[in-house]
Amino acid sequence: MSNGGPVSDLVAFQQTGLVPVASYARTSEDFRQRDGHGVRHQLRINERTAQQRGCRVVATYTDNGRSATRPGVTRPGFDRLIADLARGCTAVGQEIRGVVCVADDRLYRRPEDLARFYAALTAQEGRVYLDPRGARDPYSKDGLLQAVRALEAAVTETQVRSQRIVNWHWARAVEGVPHSGPRPFGWQEDRITLHPYEAALVQQAISDRIGGKAARAIARDWCDLGVTGTRGGRPNAQTVTQIMTAPRVCGYRANRGLLLLVPETREPVSGQWKPIVTPEQWRAVCATFSPGSLYLHRGSGTPRLTEGKPKPRSLGSGLLRCGTERPDGTECRGAMCTQKGRSKRSPYVYTCRACGRCSISGPLADEALERLLLSDAPVHASPSNSVRRRWTAGEMGLDEKRGIIRSVLDCCVVRPGVKGDPSWDHTRVQPVWRCAAQAEAAAG
Repeated sequence: MSNGGPVSDLVAFQQTGLVPVASYARTSEDFRQRDGHGVRHQLRINERTAQQRGCRVVATYTDNGRSATRPGVTRPGFDRLIADLARGCTAVGQEIRGVVCVADDRLYRRPEDLARFYAALTAQEGRVYLDPRGARDPYSKDGLLQAVRALEAAVTETQVRSQRIVNWHWARAVEGVPHSGPRPFGWQEDRITLHPYEAALVQQAISDRIGGKAARAIARDWCDLGVTGTRGGRPNAQTVTQIMTAPRVCGYRANRGLLLLVPETREPVSGQWKPIVTPEQWRAVCATFSPGSLYLHRGSGTPRLTEGKPKPRSLGSGLLRCGTERPDGTECRGAMCTQKGRSKRSPYVYTCRACGRCSISGPLADEALERLLLSDAPVHASPSNSVRRRWTAGEMGLDEKRGIIRSVLDCCVVRPGVKGDPSWDHTRVQPVWRCAAQAEAAAG
């Protein structure tokens, strides 16, 4: 190997053999053809780029229809690439000495992803990064600055595009143009003409609700009739509530959670579609729900009307991580969120929001957390006698309990259960204790 850096290493490899590189491709959306043609095209370009630079693609990683801008979106292909780069080889042992991609913004559009990628790429000496413009030295100052400039350009482009989309939707809204997106329940595909059967259902539902009928009962009636939503889902109380309280049912146009008003008259903007009920009926049905249930609070693209995040209602909220093993041997470690359960024994459950393959009974997990703290904690994390007494006597609130647990635990990893086994296994919840110094700092 040459000592002149990755680019000279590339030349040396070209003299003795082809440099093994990983190929990565990503598209933000694939809702039209749904055939993955975008990532296939990128992979072909990557193959050509690798051949032109004396490299060969030994592994491919793709994320089809995955945004790299929105937080919380998982990219399994990118995560596998990072793990393999850090290890230096694929899961089957094939060496990787670089990455090829059509553009930087396919890999990262957020600072944290840039940091992850460069840390993994430069974990070993002699790595290269290729794109159609040529080879880049990821270890040099110029290579890093080029990556940062690409990130800044991607962030700026995202902001400009986002504002352009917002302005486009607003301009359409003030003209009364129907909403884009899936066909709204109650209208034909043109979003203007009423659907005779669905519109009659919505009209009757609004009348029944004003008369005192529960949204759950209305949803059950629709299910009995075999009614499905415009995307094939079965109606439930929440979807029925959204349909009944959407301003469109009385012909009003809203945008981003607000009714649009005509500047001269301050009257609501009327849409170009045919309404199902009168504005008076719409206001009457909205008055039967709490503000937090209304379409203007919960509808698509609507900012929440409440201030701040809702307080956790369970002991393990935000503390549990998924321990499901991925195909590459790594753990998922996705955050587990609280969902409604289906039994009296487990009225709520914790489910991994990343992979969805791991769930655990909420009461079981919370009971396991209490056991860990009160019975199995190491010396530096063991609570004082006064804390134990107040905890067991029920003198502590949920916030104080969570604060104590967070001061001694980084998180808890939940191992997947055994399908068909109804027994409660507390050992599924495995703690990751803070060290003594961390615990003291957190407690202080």
